[in-house]
Amino acid sequence: MLKPFDLWDFVRESNRIEGIERTTEEQVEAHCLFLSRPATVDSLVDLVAVLQPDARLRNSAGIPGVRVGNHIAPLSGPEIQANLNSILAIPDPWEQHIVYETLHPFTDGNGRSGRALWLHRFNGEALLGFLHSFYYQTLAGVR
Repeated sequence: MLKPFDLWDFVRESNRIEGIERTTEEQVEAHCLFLSRPATVDSLVDLVAVLQPDARLRNSAGIPGVRVGNHIAPLSGPEIQANLNSILAIPDPWEQHIVYETLHPFTDGNGRSGRALWLHRFNGEALLGFLHSFYYQTLAGVR
């Protein structure tokens, strides 16, 4: 398990990537809970509910779509949850992260929840070990 200050650093940096300057104890505790149990749709929904309280899982047709830059996520609907379940079963963390971010299963909070999911895959390593793994996974994904 990560040391508490390592997790604070991770959550703070993940927030900063999104332009969020304030990191709360509640956000760190939500990450701690997420990391302590299996990664499921429900555990991601619980995490996002803390990170981005107005965000929703896009699992019904009436939920607005998501556009980030030039990327337009798939339309909202029941298949979002089915696809998310499939994504959680992907063994390769690099592929899992790319497919998760492409799906954008939530109306907001996808970047931070995606990074938390990536961290979940490396839980038990020191934060530097996680960053080391991320670095080499990224290079392998480009090659």
